[in-house]
Amino acid sequence: MEMLDGTVLVTALPQMGRAFDVSAVAMNIGVTAYLLALAVFMPVTGWAAERFGVRRLFAGAVLVFTVASLLCGLSSSLPMFTAARVLQGIGGAAMLPVGRLAVLRVTAKEDLVRAIATLVWPGLVAPVLGPLAGGFLVTYASWRWIFFLNLPLGLAAFALALWLFSDAPAEQRKPLDLTGFLLVGVSLATLVFAFNALGKALGRGGADLLFLLACLAAGLVLGGLAIRHCQRKKFPLLDFAALRIRTYAISILGGALFRVSISSLPFLLPLLFQTVFGLNAFISGALLLSLFAGNLLMKTLTTRILRRFGFRQVLIVNGVLTAASMAACAWFTPHTPQWLIVPVLFISGAFRSMQYTSLSALQFADVPAEYMTGASTLASMVSQLTMGMSAAFAAFALNTSALLRGGVAGRPDLHDFQIAFYLAGAATCLGVLVCLRLEAAAAQIVSGHQARK
Repeated sequence: MEMLDGTVLVTALPQMGRAFDVSAVAMNIGVTAYLLALAVFMPVTGWAAERFGVRRLFAGAVLVFTVASLLCGLSSSLPMFTAARVLQGIGGAAMLPVGRLAVLRVTAKEDLVRAIATLVWPGLVAPVLGPLAGGFLVTYASWRWIFFLNLPLGLAAFALALWLFSDAPAEQRKPLDLTGFLLVGVSLATLVFAFNALGKALGRGGADLLFLLACLAAGLVLGGLAIRHCQRKKFPLLDFAALRIRTYAISILGGALFRVSISSLPFLLPLLFQTVFGLNAFISGALLLSLFAGNLLMKTLTTRILRRFGFRQVLIVNGVLTAASMAACAWFTPHTPQWLIVPVLFISGAFRSMQYTSLSALQFADVPAEYMTGASTLASMVSQLTMGMSAAFAAFALNTSALLRGGVAGRPDLHDFQIAFYLAGAATCLGVLVCLRLEAAAAQIVSGHQARK
């Protein structure tokens, strides 16, 4: 519900702008407001889960997200919609990390791959189905149904959470690290704002670009201060202890690079198909279903492949294949037949599913129970933010390429898309280099692989 909401919304922005009597560009504030709320409140979810309990916090977050969805659908002006999106972001900030924590606490290590494969499924499917679902709703119904459809789903999830979850708050109630909350929240909000606006400001230059670069620098400085503060605090907002575990640290860094690159594909491909190839929104969305089909196939094979080859070999070989399949999209032209595009996207979807699931399972393979809350919060925060920055990465690549060839930012041609696809593949390769530090026997209890001595 949460992940599909963001990808569906983008396709409806022009229609929503007409309803609010503003431009489609002005509607981007609704997307930015959600990401900023997510960035500010997600770091505090680990403390809140221990303070109030996973069951109570998750159910409350689902309820807040559902009520906010209703308010979004009922909005009659841009300020009202923006406020509702902030509330939605507050609810969404807790749903992913707390939901993941609930599963990790009751999952044995040998069952981790199967559990993670189910958990990451929405993250792979939502960006693919979002444009198609959004185009259908906007064309045949109303943009308001994007949010109204969350009501039955949210109420069902709320009831199931109260029924299936069973836990109590931690016996030792840690105090809230207010200084850490302010430092982390302001740092992340500044970085998210700067990254999302930087790609669009490249063509304008001047004061706008200097302001965003200053915001970026300020966010990095505040981030450094936040890390230093949390490392010295007895009960920090963010616990970095799990980063001392090699498998966790590698999966965080390598996974961040990988998510930025693969999450840019569902943004780049529909834009390429519609603006350069001249296809309509429905056909371009339908082509993306090939990615979904590849994800579906690989989901059934992930456990067996990891058992046969182990995490290190899979992440290196499959990572290179993922990068190659992404770079292959650069060879698409308006004359490329659709029967050729479909298998390329299918193969790319299979490889990215394997990489995504493997990295997510590796993250918690060696994390002990006492580190699990902090590790889950940090991993969810990095995952959500890097996926949220994928569109900014794609826009930055397209606009930079356009400016370097003497074109106009915001009006990419086929060459600019080719550069963007190559850069996405290069980012994936950087993630593969990080995985070279893994040992051959890494996380054997999770994969079931027996490395040769």
